[in-house]
Amino acid sequence: MALQQREPPADDVESAELEELPKGEIFEVLRNQRRRYVLHYLKRDDQPVELGDLAQQVAAWEYDTTLEGVTPAQRKRVYTTLQQTHLPKMDEAGILTFDSDQGVIASTTRTHDISVYLEIVPGHEFAWRELYLSLGAISCALVAALWMGIYPLTVLSNLAWMGIVAVTVTATAIVHIYHERTMRLGHGTQPPELSYGTDD
Repeated sequence: MALQQREPPADDVESAELEELPKGEIFEVLRNQRRRYVLHYLKRDDQPVELGDLAQQVAAWEYDTTLEGVTPAQRKRVYTTLQQTHLPKMDEAGILTFDSDQGVIASTTRTHDISVYLEIVPGHEFAWRELYLSLGAISCALVAALWMGIYPLTVLSNLAWMGIVAVTVTATAIVHIYHERTMRLGHGTQPPELSYGTDD
């Protein structure tokens, strides 16, 4: 069955573009794992989806099984909460549109504008700021040690140590960028948090 994406009224589109969703509201809506799964699905496929198909996929992710392995009870449980709670709340925030009469969910401009980095989710943080602070402190200590001529650091030239520090910081930044991209909702076939476990 071909689904047509429901276009929001022009006034709604204009107001959504002019009015950014507060970060606190984004966090409140997406602090729930099931809602993050919904957003991941929409950002990944970028197509309108029927509620039944969405519930089937979300249930498969939640119960760590295939689409075929989802039981009717599991699908119904997810279907009901999506229909009654999660989708209306996300629709109200403008993160998606939910046609409850047709049972169709579609993305909006906000769906794509929201870039959810999984590190905002409790239990998935990596202390990148602390890592960069540590690298900075080590670099400062190295400079002081070289200035005082402490052995065995003087075995290498100052230029060599500068090269080592530059390569280390650059490599760390590359790893950080890669990690950030793979931890964003909509990246990959399944929600990134499934690879890291979750306590939600």
